[in-house]
Amino acid sequence: MRTYKYQIREHPQNMRLGNLLDELCDVHNHFLKLEKRYYRIYGKYAGRYRLQPHLTKLLQRTHKHWAWIPRDTLDAVIIRLHLAWEKFFDFLKKGKRGRRVGPPKFKKREKYRSAKFSYAYQLEQGRVRISFRVWNPKSQKFNKYQKIYFSFHPHRPWKGDVRYIQIGRDAVGTLWLYVVTDNTVRKMLSATGESVGIDFGIDTYLTLSTGEKIHHPQPLKQSLKELRRLNKAISRKVKGSNNWWRAVRDLARLHRKIGNQRRDWHYKRATDLCRRFDHIVTETLNLDGMKRLWGRKVSDLAFYQFVEILKFKCFKHNREFSQVGQWTPTTKPCSDCGHHNENLSLSDRQWTCPECGSHHDRDVNAAINILRGCLDPLVE
Repeated sequence: MRTYKYQIREHPQNMRLGNLLDELCDVHNHFLKLEKRYYRIYGKYAGRYRLQPHLTKLLQRTHKHWAWIPRDTLDAVIIRLHLAWEKFFDFLKKGKRGRRVGPPKFKKREKYRSAKFSYAYQLEQGRVRISFRVWNPKSQKFNKYQKIYFSFHPHRPWKGDVRYIQIGRDAVGTLWLYVVTDNTVRKMLSATGESVGIDFGIDTYLTLSTGEKIHHPQPLKQSLKELRRLNKAISRKVKGSNNWWRAVRDLARLHRKIGNQRRDWHYKRATDLCRRFDHIVTETLNLDGMKRLWGRKVSDLAFYQFVEILKFKCFKHNREFSQVGQWTPTTKPCSDCGHHNENLSLSDRQWTCPECGSHHDRDVNAAINILRGCLDPLVE
């Protein structure tokens, strides 16, 4: 499925969406509290098939004020908790191996970000209609429906059949509409007959097996001065005051800009690689270990995000994507004769093979070995 993102236009009516997300945060915390108590007593999670009937009873008795929210949106909160507990218990079954997964956590209202709508909506050109229940004073129930329209900026049309939509709220407070469709149409590119190996680096971001080197703009490093100024401005404000919240939003807005710059650069580099090569091979990195050594710079380079974008672009443009294993030797072997240079250190950027006398650039040699580690060893 493919997701299209649109910004919802500013309007006083948007306060309803903010109230909706705040109510869903209360729903999330309420059922998470039930799940934790169930886990503490029985050692397992209750699951969505026990909690959804319980939600029906709550809407009829003690939590009638939740009934104004569409039922599918309430169920989506429980399903999200159910999947989070499933991942946590799968992690425990594997003996705590692989990527660490913890149990779901309680959320603050300003940290709850999205609401899912499966059927209580209708999309039109430039606006979305959502049906909310309103209070009926005669029956003393939420049994009447009110259709509310929210406008968004349709900068591009979506393709395919819409499966569901989501309303999201970022740290700045801006509301976004996510339209999820079943569109899987690929944009085929003409074949080039070329393959490339890519070596990631701290100083040189991408080194291709062709000898080309690509440097990262590092948007976080470029904005450090402004980030420090905004953080100092927050520290001078009274926490919780209007000026404090205004400073927090300014800082969040700058972080959003940095993330957009980084993502835009990644998409452009991934598209350029797909246009030039039919088969792209990268290495698997130990990012946690790299963060312990280089910290903020590794986060600014965002290797994992680039690899995920590159995978998507290869799928979209019908290119082949591969990765060599983390323990595949790529740096020390000579790409000409295969001799392992055990004396090679991290500071050696250029070296000469003692066996065949070939002079190597460290990163280019690694990129060639990455390509050969995935393809046939005789590939030139």
